[in-house]
Amino acid sequence: MIFILILVFIGIALVEVPGLIRKKYWRELIVFSTFLSFSFIVALLQTIGVKLPNPMRGIDYLIKDILHLSYSQ
Repeated sequence: MIFILILVFIGIALVEVPGLIRKKYWRELIVFSTFLSFSFIVALLQTIGVKLPNPMRGIDYLIKDILHLSYSQ
């Protein structure tokens, strides 16, 4: 499964990166590489069975405790 994950991310990079380099979109390449790396790490951690925290808890904490906003569900 990890091998398939690596192949998928390499495939995505091989499709997207040459066009960004050819057009000299250096900033977009940096942002794309950052997001691709982050998503690869998260997908790899989920694949090997590491429990990841729910991002909704952090968003909820930010909205309620830091910004002192309330929202209805």
